[in-house]
Amino acid sequence: MFSTFDLDGVTVPNRIVVAPMCQYSATNGVPGAWHQAHLGQFAMSGSGLIFVEATGVEPDGRITPGCPGLYNDETEAAFAKIVSFMKSIGNSRIGIQLSHAGRKGSTSAPWEGGGLIEGEGGWTPIAPSAVSYLPGWPAPKEMDAAALSRVKEAFVDSAKRAARADFDVVQIHVAHGYLLHQFLSPITNTRTDKYGGSLENRMRYPLEVFAAVREVFPADLPVVVRLSAIDWIEGGWDMEGSIAFTKQLKALGCAAVDVSSGGLDQRQSITTGPGYQVRFAETLRREADMPVMAVGQITDPVQAETIVATGQADFVALARGMLWDPRWPWKAAVALGAEITLPAPYARCNPALAGKPFVTRT
Repeated sequence: MFSTFDLDGVTVPNRIVVAPMCQYSATNGVPGAWHQAHLGQFAMSGSGLIFVEATGVEPDGRITPGCPGLYNDETEAAFAKIVSFMKSIGNSRIGIQLSHAGRKGSTSAPWEGGGLIEGEGGWTPIAPSAVSYLPGWPAPKEMDAAALSRVKEAFVDSAKRAARADFDVVQIHVAHGYLLHQFLSPITNTRTDKYGGSLENRMRYPLEVFAAVREVFPADLPVVVRLSAIDWIEGGWDMEGSIAFTKQLKALGCAAVDVSSGGLDQRQSITTGPGYQVRFAETLRREADMPVMAVGQITDPVQAETIVATGQADFVALARGMLWDPRWPWKAAVALGAEITLPAPYARCNPALAGKPFVTRT
């Protein structure tokens, strides 16, 4: 877990990933002090790769009005400042998750109820098909040719801005029921044109978006995908589709897949437990010959080390566990007898280092 990994030309210092986690705390799409503090704590703590939360490629592509975006000069400048700060205090690689919420957009923050915002302050969500997310919610607007083109170009523009803001990695969000996942699943995609129906057709638009982003993001920097491997509901997106999709991504130059699941339909029936999604990552790694990130109730250093050491995944991604304990990488290194370099001002914080000389940050 504490070995380096060559992610399409970018050396990641170790296999620990901070997963993207929504904060719902931006102002008009602009990340601010909260995001700098939130992300900075991870940059200090030695994770190999840190992902910024789901970031809208257009204002109406955000999940909530409080979600960040990367779609104008103001949002780009704000992210550039945060990335510069993170790189000044640590050695992590920094990624951003580019997203469009689709039918799950225009909602309030979870602590405000998470309901659909209609009228002032909200917007009309779009989707592959006019299929409502929840009973009683109005149907989203089905995307026409103009919308398909606009959103793809929005992903392209955001990827260009991510490069200028000095992000090392771009992640395209194709998980958790958001727009590109909605295209993959037959539950939410009932189109009768070339973007709906067969598996090949349902994969077409997400693959077009990936290819367009890969074309404009610097060739020496990786583009990865976060994918929901299954929908956890009969008749939904499944592992067979995920294997086929991942093989197509590999052919287009995808550097890795961050393997999650679910989030598309409220009827999902998820069986959870420690590392409950690792098997999906392992399957995609084996069947598609793709580097993968495993996520989901990975909390213990020995558990995480075993996942990487036995070839189940190339990376382990932690989310809420990192919120609870941002210093998890340091503690994992101590538990596993691995070496990790602490920032110089914090070098004596571990009781086990009492009486030992200071070390410096590299």
